[in-house]
Amino acid sequence: MRIVVLAGGIGGARFLRGLKAAEPQADITVVGNTGDDIHLFGLKVCPDLDTVMYTLGEGINEEQGWGRREETWSIREEMGKYGVEPTWFGLGDRDYATHIVRTQMMSAGYGLSAVTEALCARWQPGVRLIPMSDDRVETHVVVDDPDRPGTRKAIHFQEYWVKLRAEPTAHAIVAVGIEEAKPAPGVLAAIAEADVILFPPSNPVVSIGTILGVPGIRDALVEASAPVVGLSPIVGGAPVRGMADKVLEAVGVETSALAVAKHYGPGLLDGWLVDTADAASVPGVEEAGIPCRAVPLMMTDVEATAAMARAALDLAAEVRAEAGA
Repeated sequence: MRIVVLAGGIGGARFLRGLKAAEPQADITVVGNTGDDIHLFGLKVCPDLDTVMYTLGEGINEEQGWGRREETWSIREEMGKYGVEPTWFGLGDRDYATHIVRTQMMSAGYGLSAVTEALCARWQPGVRLIPMSDDRVETHVVVDDPDRPGTRKAIHFQEYWVKLRAEPTAHAIVAVGIEEAKPAPGVLAAIAEADVILFPPSNPVVSIGTILGVPGIRDALVEASAPVVGLSPIVGGAPVRGMADKVLEAVGVETSALAVAKHYGPGLLDGWLVDTADAASVPGVEEAGIPCRAVPLMMTDVEATAAMARAALDLAAEVRAEAGA
């Protein structure tokens, strides 16, 4: 089975671990979000790609869901003593090595997709991990400017998310450079050849939404013969993890499993899973033209996540069977 997964960071990575457990023989291609990428201290940092790579390569810090296990922080401490900013974004000593290798390879002329393949040769994640684009795309958030009352400014998503903890009101989400970006080599071919395409419970605006914004990717998904099935990142009217409600509000979408399904739309989704806590939303999703099922969607452990993945694959099989009937 050839499966394509559009993935953000922690939620996407943990879902992929369950998917691998559910379908160990599957050929899985992961299209990773790179809108969260940031340049720090001269280094190219790709948080979502690295979270997938570390999680599936058994090197992740399980407690926090990002960064390296058994990390040390000597470089960050020394940078702080020099007074170098920013101090709010944590890069550990082991993690630095990944960013140094990536930056060195890209400076030598290699594209991000080729560099990611080289990094994965060390980690052996068991999936083919491809960035959404080799071109530079950075998500920015428009907020009120506290230094100039009555005006607004755009700040990097990481500053909004990590430093400010998404506390300021987000008035708009802007993916800088996305209009000129092209899908990375292999992305469109993987979508065209897939048997199933999955949207894990990643952020629908700044993770999956950014991937969909790369010209050509949404159209490829709509035209794909494979069913596209998504899993709601919203359970009981709240994000399972993180602050997705803040960015959903910025794009005018209610924080609910039903609203996120409609946000993606029946032209894109062929199936949608909601948590059993949101079973009452199933009729509304189906009235919108999207087949929907209610199943447990809390990724409490690998077994529970594998059950979620199986439910998504089962729904995809139902959709495919009905289309062929």
